[in-house]
Amino acid sequence: MAGRGLPMQPTVVVLREGTDSSQGTPQLLSNISACLAISDTLATTLGPRGMDKLIVNDRGEASITNDGATIVKLLDIIHPAAKTLVDIARAQDAEVGDGTTSVVLLAGAMLKEVRGFIEEGVAPGIIAKGVRKAADMALKRIKEVQVVIDKSDTEKFRSLLLKCASTSMSSKLIHSHKPFFSEMVVSAVLSLDPKLSYDTSLIGVKKVPGGAMEDSLLIKGVAFKKTFTYAGAEQQPKSFKNPKILCLNVELELKAEKDNAEIRIEEVQEYQAIVDAEWEIIYRKLAAIEKTGAQVVLSKLPIGDLATQWFADRNIFCAGRVAQGDLRRVVEAVGGSVQSTTSDILPEHLGTCASFEERQIGNERYNFFEGCPKAKTCTIVLRGGADQFIEEVERSLNDAIQVVRRAVKSGEIVAGGGAMEMDLSAYIRKEALKVAGKQQLILTAVARALEAIPRQIASNAGLDATDVMNKLRQRHARGELWAGVDVDSDEGVRDNLEAFVWEPSLVKTNVVSGAAEACCLILSVDETIRNPQSEQSNPGPAAPPGTAQRALRGRGRGMPRR
Repeated sequence: MAGRGLPMQPTVVVLREGTDSSQGTPQLLSNISACLAISDTLATTLGPRGMDKLIVNDRGEASITNDGATIVKLLDIIHPAAKTLVDIARAQDAEVGDGTTSVVLLAGAMLKEVRGFIEEGVAPGIIAKGVRKAADMALKRIKEVQVVIDKSDTEKFRSLLLKCASTSMSSKLIHSHKPFFSEMVVSAVLSLDPKLSYDTSLIGVKKVPGGAMEDSLLIKGVAFKKTFTYAGAEQQPKSFKNPKILCLNVELELKAEKDNAEIRIEEVQEYQAIVDAEWEIIYRKLAAIEKTGAQVVLSKLPIGDLATQWFADRNIFCAGRVAQGDLRRVVEAVGGSVQSTTSDILPEHLGTCASFEERQIGNERYNFFEGCPKAKTCTIVLRGGADQFIEEVERSLNDAIQVVRRAVKSGEIVAGGGAMEMDLSAYIRKEALKVAGKQQLILTAVARALEAIPRQIASNAGLDATDVMNKLRQRHARGELWAGVDVDSDEGVRDNLEAFVWEPSLVKTNVVSGAAEACCLILSVDETIRNPQSEQSNPGPAAPPGTAQRALRGRGRGMPRR
């Protein structure tokens, strides 16, 4: 009895054959390394002297950018844990518009600092608790020190918004044209309707290659590219003063019958009656439009050659196939509403503007609606050389628009250039001394991670990062709250609040909370189970047996006798 071996345990197969399962500390360290790889890729793009990335996709299309969210989107990352950083960059871009590189860098720095504790066997739960505690301290500190701007002084408030826009653009391709574009962005945001929460979708951006960047325009109204038109459009008037404008969602075109339509007729006259009825319907619609007194007719659906010529004969301008976004902005600017029928159109359904004109910009013709009485929308027409360059300018302006919008809504700012991060780092170090046990070490690690932002800004600017960091620590220890990196001088340090390097405090709160969440999420994953099919393109479910044979029956083979 004693000589017998233990009974063999049956092998239980839970996962499909070929499934890859990795777990434990090595898996956690592997996830951290993947995130650090993305963080290192973005590091050189941070700050006013950051470099750009040239990314070519599988179709050979090239993009030049230093926008963090755009880079991580174009990289097409497949590592499941590293995709977390992609998500926080996109969330930052959607919520605030700026700080997308900072949030990825800070998350990477936090993971790098706590990696040593993982290797030494500290439980991930304890580390995550410490990271959350540090993030709470940081958010509390930002609320304590943020500067609230008085909105009642219009000139002063506008000056603040210009500084915020300028700071956002300082790290972009257009940094040499900051005054020009800052004025454009602030005017665009202030033209929006506060009741709609400054909806930035009402700011249209049109890109026209050619010309210099200073040729870009801000139109207090709407401009859109001339739509596809028929021959009669050239005979239509191209400018009006105080026109009545009608916006439709109606098709003004003779259409061919549907494929499955069937009309049975006995005589030729009956066919003629059908054709006449079709023409009668469209003429009735056109007459109803003319009766309204509208001089400019826009439609989301096509306007055919018959209607185009008919309008031209009566000195009415028309444009069909107008994009939905453009039509919406026209209505917001000129008033009135989009009509889905030509009957019962009342005067209040029409809009108006001071001037309508079709103008040439570069190689394109654009329709301009200016002097709009209800203008709660505007259009930015961007000029420039290469298409990639104009696209990067558009991304840069989008970031600045979002930052200015947030500043308008909140009016709370902090100094940029690493000043806020250095203050948070000093504050958390001091608070960590009051905490006992392992949590003190975690808090100190997060404080060190916050220093990664000013260090990278200094490094990218070609400064001695170690020297700059020592000066910053010294100044913050003396109580200089807004001491940050100065990329324009050899000293490398200045008071960034006095130097007007400002940004909304919401950017910083989102960066800190987003980075902490991503760090905690990655620390909480200790096993990755990968189905082998997840790496292959899914062809869909297999067809039932015999499908091919049944499909071929009757196709040149003759049907079998029954």
